[in-house]
Amino acid sequence: MSDAPSHCPCCGQLNQCAQAASASPVTHCWCFSVKVDAQQLANVPAELRNRSCLCPRCAQGLPPDSPPATN
Repeated sequence: MSDAPSHCPCCGQLNQCAQAASASPVTHCWCFSVKVDAQQLANVPAELRNRSCLCPRCAQGLPPDSPPATN
């Protein structure tokens, strides 16, 4: 998996994180309003934790072919 801040540490896809895309602090990102599945956080390899955000799909524990929920 990728350890780039802009990629999901679980699936390697772009994580769509506003914080990863900006050098400045952000006030809104999709992850601010989505409940992250606890099992998905546990699935992140220890060496990749706290390095990048999960993507919307992985954060919600959805299978790869499911669209993530949006608010």
